[in-house]
Formats: sequence, C-alpha cells, structure tokens
Amino acid sequence: MAFHISADYEPTGDQPAAIDALEKGIRDGRRWQTLLGATGTGKTFTMANVIARFDRPALVLSHNKTLAAQLYEEFRALFPDNIVSYFVSYYDYYQPEAYIPQRDIYIEKDAARNDELDRLRLSATSNLLSRRDVIIVASVSAIFGLGSPSTYGERVLALREGGRIDRRSLLKALTDMQYDRGELEFSRGRFRVRGDVVEVFPAHEQHAVRIECFGDEIERLELIHPVSGEPLAREREVFIFPAVHYVLPEDQLEAALADILEECTRRVAQLMKEGHLLEAQRLKARTRYDVEMMRETGYCPGVENYARHLERRAPGTRPSTLLDYFDHVPGGGKREWTLFIDESHVTIPQIRAMYNGDRARKQVLVDHGFRLPSCLDNRPLMFDEFLEIVPTAVCVSATPAPWELEQSQGVSAEQVIRPTGLLDPVVEVRPARGQVPDLVESCAKVAAGGERAIATVLTKRMAEDLTGFLDERGLKVRWLHSDIDTLDRLEILTDLRAGDFDVLVGVNLLREGLDLPEVALVCVLDADQQGFLRSETSLVQTIGRAARNANARCILYGDTITEQMQAAMDETLRRRTIQEDWNTAHDITPTTIVKSIRRGMERELEARRMAQRVISGEEGDLDDRLALIESLESQMLAAADALQFELAASCRDRVKALRDGRPDPGEGGSKRSGKAGRPRSRAGITKGRRRKT
Repeated sequence: MAFHISADYEPTGDQPAAIDALEKGIRDGRRWQTLLGATGTGKTFTMANVIARFDRPALVLSHNKTLAAQLYEEFRALFPDNIVSYFVSYYDYYQPEAYIPQRDIYIEKDAARNDELDRLRLSATSNLLSRRDVIIVASVSAIFGLGSPSTYGERVLALREGGRIDRRSLLKALTDMQYDRGELEFSRGRFRVRGDVVEVFPAHEQHAVRIECFGDEIERLELIHPVSGEPLAREREVFIFPAVHYVLPEDQLEAALADILEECTRRVAQLMKEGHLLEAQRLKARTRYDVEMMRETGYCPGVENYARHLERRAPGTRPSTLLDYFDHVPGGGKREWTLFIDESHVTIPQIRAMYNGDRARKQVLVDHGFRLPSCLDNRPLMFDEFLEIVPTAVCVSATPAPWELEQSQGVSAEQVIRPTGLLDPVVEVRPARGQVPDLVESCAKVAAGGERAIATVLTKRMAEDLTGFLDERGLKVRWLHSDIDTLDRLEILTDLRAGDFDVLVGVNLLREGLDLPEVALVCVLDADQQGFLRSETSLVQTIGRAARNANARCILYGDTITEQMQAAMDETLRRRTIQEDWNTAHDITPTTIVKSIRRGMERELEARRMAQRVISGEEGDLDDRLALIESLESQMLAAADALQFELAASCRDRVKALRDGRPDPGEGGSKRSGKAGRPRSRAGITKGRRRKT
C-alpha cells in the first residue's frame, strides 16, 4: 500500500518549496540534506509529505523518548492507513552489568522491563519484514545490537485456513520461537492448548489468535480478546513472529554453543597463564552455566553478550541493528529507505558518543573474568558504521550543527514561515537579581489569562526547589526532569496542555521539539551563565517553545548580555523579520495553533498503573505505598546514572519488597506525594536526597 496523508490542510508558506527541494535531493541521489526549520513551522508535516512521495520505508530518529512519543502520535494521525511504529528501549529502569575493581564490587544487570514497549519493538520489526508502507519513530536504541533480521524472519510461522500442519510440529515451532506454554496465565508471549484448539498471544500484538484444527488441517483462524476469549475477527491467514529477537534453529544453536565453549577454553587458559586464577575460575563457571541454560531453554539472562556467536559473526564485526531490518529483503538483497534525524544537532552527537561509553564498561568486565571478550562485539554501532548503513538522510533542526551543514554542503531547505502566521517570540532581558519574584508575577499574569508558562533552570534541585516556592505562592506548578519515567513525562506535558496546572519548571527537557501551543511565556533563569544549557543553540531552542502561541514572549534573566544570548536574540529577530514581511505581503493575522490533545500513550500508561494496583492488592495505604515506590525508583535511576551502584541496588531491593507486599526493608526513605513532578514540602525535597545535577 502506498503512503497516504490524511489531513484537513495542505502545505503552505515555505513548506512546498522545502518539500520539493528535499524530494529533488533524494531523487538526485544526495545522501545527506539539511532542513533548517524554525519551531512551529510544520517540520513534521514536511517530513510526512516527503515520505508520501516515495514508496519506501522511513525511519525517524529522535534523541529522547518523550519527543519520539510525540512524533509517533503525530505521524500516526497523519498516516492512519499505513503502519506507524514506535521503537525505543524497553526498559523503564536499566542498571547495566558492571564491576568496580577498586572496591571489588560486582553489580548484576538489573532492569525494569516495560512489556508494552517490548511489544511495540517487536511490532516494529515484524512490520518491517512484512510491509513496505512502514514508518518507525525511534530513539538512538535503533543503533544497539538486535537479533539478525534474516534469522528472525526465517522463524516466522505462517498459518492459513485450510492448510495442513502437524499439531506436534505447531507446538514445537512455538516453543522454538520462545513462546511459553501456560494453561492458567494467558499473557503476551504465551500459548495454551485446549484439545484441538491452540490459542497464541503473539508478542507483537494486542490480540490473541485462536487456531482450531481438525486432525492436521487448520479449520478456522480467529483473532480473539486475550481476556474474555471473545472472537474479534475471522482471518484467512495469520503470521506469528518470534517472541524475542534472539532466536536460532537448534542446529545453529549447538554450533554457536560450541564456539562459546571454545572461546571460554582459550580465555581461561590465557588468564591462568597470566596468574589470574580467580578470574579464570569465575569465567569458566559463569560461561558453562549460561551455555547449559541456552542448551535447555534456548535463552539465558544476558544472552545478548553471546550475540556474535549466535549470529555467526566474525570477531570485531558490527552487530545487527534496527537499521538492518530496514535493509533486509526476504530472500536476499537490499531495499531503499529514508532516514530523518529530528533535532539533528543533539541526536547526531548522541549517536557518536554511544560506542565509547559501552566499550569502557564492558572492558572492565572482560579483564576481571565476568565476561568473554566476544561480549565487546555486542555493542552500539560506531559512528562510521552508522554512516555506512544510511542510504539517504535528512537532518532536521532549527539550529543545525556544523557537521550536518558540512555533509549536506549547506542548508538544503529553509522553513521559517509558520502556516498560522505566528512570529518568533518577542525576547527581552531582565536582571538576574530579583528574577524569582519577577518570575512569580509574570507567570501569575499568564495563568490569569488562561495560558501556560514554562521556566528553565540549571539543575534538578533548583527545578524542585523553585516548584515548591511557586506552589507556596499559589501557582499551579509541576516540575519535569530526567528522574521522571519516560511515559510519566508525556503525561505531565499533556496535563500542562489540558490546563491541569499552569507553570512547568524544567532543566534540559524543555528544549527541542516539544509541541506546546498553550505556552505563551518562556522564562530562562540565569541566562547569562556559561555552559551547554545556556549556549546559543540551547537558547534558540528554548525560546522556540513559545513560538506556537500568538502572545509569545520570552524573558532572559541575566545581569549581562553574553555572546550566546546576543546571538540567540539576533537569530530570533532575523526569523521574526522574515515572518512579519511574509504576513504583510499575504495579509495574514497570526493565530495561536489549535491542536487536539492526544492521549493514546497516556491511556496505555494508565492501564499499566491500574494493573500495578491490582497486583499490589493494597487498599488503605495503597497511595502511600505507590508514592514510596515511585520515589525509590526515582532514586534508583539517579544512582544508576551517577554510577552509585550500591545505592541503586539498595533502592531496587526496597522496591521489590514493596511490590511483593512485604515491609519496607529500608528506613528513612523520602516519600513523593501524588504524581511525579508535583511539588513537595521543602523538607521532603532536601532531606536524604543526593541528586546528580
């Protein structure tokens, strides 16, 4: 099926010129192009129109999950008849395996896996292998190791009504694809057998499949509700994809296990020759245990560390990633696809940095006998490898970096005219001395007019403290920073748009790409401080958060005007002048964007929370228990980010105990009141808190 945009509007302003220029560049074979698009000019709509002009899959790469979720919702609304998928890390919390030699402390890998995100990942890869009209919105997890697309695709189980299949072969095929048999609990990635009826809950779907057999013949295929068993639709053909990305035929698995044991023997001999007897014994025991697990079940914890052997790759070669699923064509060959790098000035440096951090951590594990050297080949792509894979790329940013401009030989298309006629905000500078009282007054005026304001500060602690101060002054306020779970961040932004509160205080998450038409005021505290958060790029991006409102204003608080502040104000004025001239020439009156509030991801989040409530079984102190769990998870994330693994492990154990209904094994833990981001008492903010800023 060809891509088809469903929208009540057509490209306007300088969108048509940008779309034509990018299309021409792709058809002319230009590998890299740069779209310089000011905030609110409809860059997403431009990307959608470019996608619609080509019969090829597209990958939209974003630098954070929150922005990726927003883009996913927008593309899904624009392409209702096509496939739009969401591919990000499936961990709500991830503490990687690590070893601290100085203190002889080994930290096991620990993670809070989000089943819904895992389903979306599996759905994305299965869609890529079965259709062409696919758009995937992904974070930089797209460059991390994933199972081989050829092996994954070869294990697809195709079932057709009227077809023949041996019942025993069907059950064995499901088991080989890592589906668990469970007669009582029917959840994603499981199957159950009831006489001649086999019911499967595919890992990549929201519905289950009922297979009715008569002997060896498939008599009927139905999609059913996984809870009630109610038939939803009758199907003539059903494809069931593996439940995990790492799956191998039995003969290939045995060959891979033999290679693993051979490497283990060589490495153990090397360690013993060097006098590292403890490390040798440790490595031998761990590897043999993992091999036995894989031999018996086809899987083991940390199976990704053996990916090189499982995929039969040569040492040092790159792993398979999501990008390879775009390249893959069943039966061999490659296909054309297009990459869009949103907010490229941030996303590209993030891609470039992934490899070195991962390598440094794993090298320590290898040196001390916790992992085989082959684990180093389970890694994110090097930047050069990433560049080799990408066939055609469009960098999209309001502030493109020198690297993008060099690759594309300048700006390929510029988009600064907003379809609504909106202008870049008016920027004024006010003294940093007395900035907080002035902020309170300015935000109160905006709130009284029914609009919203955002304020950016330099640290997480400052964000929470300022939130408490504004709350005491009668403002409805929340805070937002990286300690808040991915899906919770999206819920907070939606609540801001809906008017549940008026002021949002943040650090670095209130910059690129956030679509907030209700925000009329942006306040940047300590704008004259030097550093990344107050660079020209950061200031331009932050100022742009108010550019979707007709009453847009931005206040920079600083006692001096730095070079970065002046450059940001000059660029904002340049764009505003172009926009005013366009409006005058076309008799346009600026109007605030009216955009529906989509709550698809929030509904999924609420369903997950309701499930947690049911599992906990608590009634009287349920809210307090959930609030404490949320607070401990936040501390666990912060500790893991700061490499304080002992503290993270302690928080993890307390969370597990609370979720199991056992008493809290810790003492003196601070509790967070209400939802994430809401103000707490000042004592609750400062007591017993160690934050990474």
